[in-house]
Amino acid sequence: MCNVILMNKEKLMQKIVEEIRTCKKCKLYQSRTNTVPGEGDLNTKIMFIGEAPGAREDATGRPFVGAAGKLLTQLIETMGIKRDDVYITNIVKCRPPGNRDPQPDEIYSCLPYLKRQINIIYPKIIVTLGRHATKTIFEIAGITFRSMSNIHGNEFKGKIDGKHITIVPTYHPAAALYNPNLRQILFNDFKVIKELANKGYKGPLDYFIQKGDR
Repeated sequence: MCNVILMNKEKLMQKIVEEIRTCKKCKLYQSRTNTVPGEGDLNTKIMFIGEAPGAREDATGRPFVGAAGKLLTQLIETMGIKRDDVYITNIVKCRPPGNRDPQPDEIYSCLPYLKRQINIIYPKIIVTLGRHATKTIFEIAGITFRSMSNIHGNEFKGKIDGKHITIVPTYHPAAALYNPNLRQILFNDFKVIKELANKGYKGPLDYFIQKGDR
């Protein structure tokens, strides 16, 4: 049964990936090198959502592969799991020119893809990375956004397309590269994420993520 479910998830996700690769719903398609749909374990209980691809991501078609991605990988490993054990994506799937912030119409155009990804994976926890990702996910989950300094590392309950999901906002790893004071805050937030993921389960977190029940 588990293999059948995974095969169905893979087919559904591949369909989304193919749609994203040919997407022209907003102007970002005009300047992209590659689309960056996302990657990782479709059976994971933890999904990371960032803002948008950067230059390295645009070049490779993979999310979080630059300096911020290396820090994100380190943070994930502090939970006793590997990057491959989670799913990582962004609000928008194409790089905004000059790494500018995504514009509202670009976010709106990409949101249906993201919602479908969330529905396929149905994670126990969504970790939002940075202000833009957090504001967008909070909005569709029916949660009031406040400043990142007030909400980071806290647990929020919301609904996305009728599904109950826990959301934990934290700073974008790129912010810690420019502000070293945020680095320890990020590591502390990831301790919270680990505790929430492991809540109600006595055993290794990696087993829980891959095999455990919601």
